[in-house]
Amino acid sequence: MPADLAVIGLGHLGLPLAQAAVAADISTLGYRTGPEAGSLTAAELRRMLARGFRPTANPAELGRVRTAVICAPVPRGADGGLDLTQLEAAARTLAARLRPHTTVILESPVPPGTTEGFLRPLLEKTSGLRAGRDFHLAYSPSRVDPGNRDFHAANTPKVIGGLTPACTESAATFYGRLTDKVVRARGPREAETVQVLETNYRQVNIALVNEMAVLCHDLGVDLWDVIRCAESKPFGFQAFRPGPGVGGHSVAQDLSGTTGRTLRMVELAQQVNGRMPQYVVQRAATLLNEHGKSARGARVLLLGVTYKPDVADLQGTPAQEIALRLMELGASVSYHDPYMPAWSVLDRPIPRADSLYEAAAGADLTVLLQQHRTYDLQGLSVKAQLLLDTRGATPTGAAHRL
Repeated sequence: MPADLAVIGLGHLGLPLAQAAVAADISTLGYRTGPEAGSLTAAELRRMLARGFRPTANPAELGRVRTAVICAPVPRGADGGLDLTQLEAAARTLAARLRPHTTVILESPVPPGTTEGFLRPLLEKTSGLRAGRDFHLAYSPSRVDPGNRDFHAANTPKVIGGLTPACTESAATFYGRLTDKVVRARGPREAETVQVLETNYRQVNIALVNEMAVLCHDLGVDLWDVIRCAESKPFGFQAFRPGPGVGGHSVAQDLSGTTGRTLRMVELAQQVNGRMPQYVVQRAATLLNEHGKSARGARVLLLGVTYKPDVADLQGTPAQEIALRLMELGASVSYHDPYMPAWSVLDRPIPRADSLYEAAAGADLTVLLQQHRTYDLQGLSVKAQLLLDTRGATPTGAAHRL
C-alpha cells in the first residue's frame, strides 16, 4: 500500500520523525538501514503501530512514496572523520526505486556540501533522474532532543535548504504538516552548516563550563552559585552546566577531514570535554583518600549511566569510561539506573543495584552521573556514606560537587 512518507533509518533521528509524522496523520513507513537504536519506549512504538506506522524490510516500497527522508546514522570512522557508509547504502537503496516528482530530504548530520556533492550524484546515477528537474532534493538539520517535555516536533522550527527554490518549497510543504514554523535557508550547504553550528555551539559552551568547574574547585569557588548569579543577566549570557563528559549522538565537527579547515575552538572543546571522565575519577579517588580509603577495593556506586536524564540511551555516555577507569584502579563498581536493567563495559557485566538506598548506604562512594527525575536526591544524600555529584543536582551542602 502506498504511503505519503518513507523514513529511511530508524535510529535516534528517524524514529522521532516517524512518530511526529504518524501523530500528524501522515501515512508513514519506516525502512531500517542497520542495527539502529532509537530512544522511543516500547509503549510509544506500540502507539505508533496502532496509528498505522508500517516498518518494512522491503525496499520496493520506497518507490511508492511522495516524500523520502534519509536519517541514516553517520558515526565517527576509525580516522576520526564521519563515516558515510550507511548513508551511501541508504541512498543507493532509495535511488534504485526513485520515481519522478518524489521529494528526497536528508536529515543525517553531515559536513557542508554532502547533499550536493555526495548524495545528489548517487541518486542521479542510479535512478537516471535529475535532481531539481525530475525530483526534489533538500537538506534539513535534525533537531531532536529526547526527553525534552517542553519542545517537540510541532513547536520546534525546521530549517530547509533545497537544491532549487522549488525543492525548498516542496520540502517546506512537507515539514509544514509537522511543525508550526519552517525556516528557509539559501540552499543545502547553508542548511548543513546550521547543523554544524548548532552541534558545535553545545560542545564549546559545555567545554567552557567544564573548564570553569576544574578552575573553581581549585580556587575553592562554588561554581554552581556563580552560574546561578550569572544567569540573572538578561542579555549576552546563556547558562550551560558542567558534567562528567559530553554524550549523545551529536558529533562535534571540526571539518578538517572534509574541508581541510580546522575549527580550533571545536578542537579545544573536544579535548576539554574528553578529559572530564578522567577528572571525575581523579576527584573520586581523592575523596576516598581524604576519608581514609583507597580506590583499590573501594565499593563505588554509579547513579544514572545514560547520556541524558530520563532517556534509555547509552550513546557516548561518559559513564563507560568512568566505570572502566575506576575498575582499572581496583574499585568494585556497581550501578543503578531505572532505564537500564543491564549494563556492560567492554563486554563485562556491571552489577546492578536493586535497592538504591541500601546500595548507597553500603557503598564507600556514590557518584551521581545523571539526575533522573525518579531520584530523591535529598534522601540519597542522607543515605550515602560519601556522595560526589557531577551534575550539581543535589541540595547545596548535601554532597561534594564537581
